[in-house]
Amino acid sequence: MRLDPTSLRLFVSVVEEGTIAAAAELEHIAASAVSKRLSELEEILDTKLLTRSNRGIEPTAAGIALLNLARGILHNLDEIYSQMREYSSGIRGHVRVFANISAITQFLPGKLKSFLAVYPRVQIHLEERISTVIIKAVAENAADMGIFTMGHHDQNLELFPCHSDELVLITPKQHVLARKQSVSLLETLEFDYVGLHTGSAINYQLIKAATELERSLKLRIQVTSYDALCLMVDAGLGIGILPSISARPYLKSLAIEAVPLNEPWAKRELAICVRSYEALSVAARILVDHLGKRYPNPAA
Repeated sequence: MRLDPTSLRLFVSVVEEGTIAAAAELEHIAASAVSKRLSELEEILDTKLLTRSNRGIEPTAAGIALLNLARGILHNLDEIYSQMREYSSGIRGHVRVFANISAITQFLPGKLKSFLAVYPRVQIHLEERISTVIIKAVAENAADMGIFTMGHHDQNLELFPCHSDELVLITPKQHVLARKQSVSLLETLEFDYVGLHTGSAINYQLIKAATELERSLKLRIQVTSYDALCLMVDAGLGIGILPSISARPYLKSLAIEAVPLNEPWAKRELAICVRSYEALSVAARILVDHLGKRYPNPAA
């Protein structure tokens, strides 16, 4: 098959304009070149497509059929070009994002809303995962980008800081620690804890800090979400640790208090990780720029 879009477009233009000269002027091509293209088209299809007369050019029955087919083909080709241009410019695309619960409950919903308001044709596939899983998934190309809590990791990834938060102690309103202006971890270790699931960045930090104090964490219950943790604390089943922003909605609806933690590790950084910024799709790069600072942070 030797049909080409240029010949089809010239054929449609000649039929619509009525003369080769008018079509040639419209398409910015020599009339002799247009005439040659039409002759080659008829030869390829082995069918007479046009009738030439002093009044101009008229399509034959076969020409009318080709006219309708060619218009559909050219429209589809234009649509292909348009959509591919959208992908190359970042207007259209698909981005796989893994994020931890801290990112999802603190800033990600608002950030994604503002991004999709500008790029509504970009599809974002978001999954909640713990930080260790996020790093591994990005390194293994199971996700285009991840949002996790900064800490030690041994993967060769590019990092972009995107959000700062601060951990606070959550207690029942009548708890003895609820009346304090701030607390150290050591002051809390005699009480039962409601912890997050194994592998979470907060649990890891608590156990690590307690071990450094030569103490252990009394994990009475472990849950998988911030709302479950707050409900357990509200029921008097223990105390817990959450990011301050994530805790705010529950402070209004439950009988719990948030007490600042007097610990250097209570101030945290969340970061975006990618295998290579330059290797990302245009849509993914635009999303990274929207969510984070546009420079890699080698510290982990």
